[in-house]
Amino acid sequence: MGDRTDPRVTIARRELGSLRKEKTIVLALALQLFIAAFSSFLVVGLVSLYDPGQVGGADVDVAVTGDAADDLIRASQEVRGVDARLYRSEEAATEAFREYRATGIDAVLIAETRDDRVFVRAVVPDSTVQTTVVVVQLRDVMRSFERAERSDRTAFLESSPLELPREVDSSPYFSFTYTVLLPLLLMLPVFISGSITVDSVTEEIDRGTLELLRVAPVTLHDVVGGKLAAAAGLAPIQAGLWIVLLELNGTSVANALALVALVAGLAVVVCGVGAAVALASPDRRAAQFLYSVAVLLVIGGTTLLPHGPVTAAARLGIGSPAAGDFLAVVAVAALAVAAYAGLHRLVDRVDADAL
Repeated sequence: MGDRTDPRVTIARRELGSLRKEKTIVLALALQLFIAAFSSFLVVGLVSLYDPGQVGGADVDVAVTGDAADDLIRASQEVRGVDARLYRSEEAATEAFREYRATGIDAVLIAETRDDRVFVRAVVPDSTVQTTVVVVQLRDVMRSFERAERSDRTAFLESSPLELPREVDSSPYFSFTYTVLLPLLLMLPVFISGSITVDSVTEEIDRGTLELLRVAPVTLHDVVGGKLAAAAGLAPIQAGLWIVLLELNGTSVANALALVALVAGLAVVVCGVGAAVALASPDRRAAQFLYSVAVLLVIGGTTLLPHGPVTAAARLGIGSPAAGDFLAVVAVAALAVAAYAGLHRLVDRVDADAL
């Protein structure tokens, strides 16, 4: 180590070099790279799981029977990919469902009126891949039917029911990309960096390396600071790379600098928490458990905020941020400074001989 070289820089370089030997970390990075590089294909496949109607070839033929069948059929016409056919009796509809290969009937809906209320029973395939597609399509039919019934019956009710949410005609690919995929790619590096910090510090303690601090020209501040810099520095680099790959895949990401700054701040906070937990609980398993619980509580709690990090990341990426979203980035940066200062004080209190 040269006299002019900051010990924290040397330790950070050593940490980054050792990460290449960690198969779990390399696999996690490769998985994130795969998700970002092939995001356009993954979005199509994942969206098709919960909204098959958005993917071609998901047509569902439904046999409808009962005294309210006509109203149900009219409601089904509002759902793309559903072909509802009227059957005179439940027995005929059920028989057509059983003879699927001949009739092509995928499901049965029985709509009956009882005490001025409409009850609908559904019959779908049992435990097959087709069941998921059918159930999702029938769910949309029932939503359309409910809206139509509420609209027709509101004038005859003694009290006004709660208004249904306004229907939004938006692409599920759009919402999935910016509310699930983008936050996932931004937050995963943060969590992994924190886990790396926990493992790195506890490993030094297990090996007794920190005992050398008494004779080496390196302080505990240098060791913890170098490990924190190496782990926390990885997250914004990954976030920037994932954003570039999303752009190359045709997914435009706005406010890229603000997003990278948000990730950098979160990485310092999470890695600071990881280092603090490792120093307080040197056992690796216990430290990882405590770190995981702490991160889940903190990140999970922020999702309840109107401008939490995850929500802010989605709004910033989509290009329609509010003033509170930029304030969230500033708040995270301030929290990162506070977390680093708190870790510095904790290191001061740690007795190196007790480690």
